[in-house]
Amino acid sequence: MSMKRISVKESAPNGYKAMLVLDDYTSEAKIEPRIRELIKIRASQINGCAYCIDMHTKDSRSLGESERRIYALSAWRESPLFDDKERAMLAATDEMTNISFSGLTEETYVNLSKYFDARTIADLILLNVTINAWNRIAVSTHLKFDE
Repeated sequence: MSMKRISVKESAPNGYKAMLVLDDYTSEAKIEPRIRELIKIRASQINGCAYCIDMHTKDSRSLGESERRIYALSAWRESPLFDDKERAMLAATDEMTNISFSGLTEETYVNLSKYFDARTIADLILLNVTINAWNRIAVSTHLKFDE
């Protein structure tokens, strides 16, 4: 039996509030809401965060994302369901989430720059920072979703 984990919200309320401020900023990011949710799902898949996968899959569907694209997200490189702009963002998400492998490579950054301005790239970086932080909080505290 595992020990009950702490609640970051209760144990470090100011830190949690700071996360909410960053999360609020990213909700206004210069990235289409449906794509924001796909990015959150993808990072959460890589990090093994069931809580965030559940939440953002529901959010994605409520924004009109198709079940088919959500299912294909774990194999986005092989799927024909994503356009070049989405692929650029997903490649960057994979690299930023797996930052210790190679960081955000020059090739991926140059590809992003073909489609997006500096503000959008900055928003993408901040979105990735935020979802990866939430994933780490949820996984570290064994946060559970309702079945």
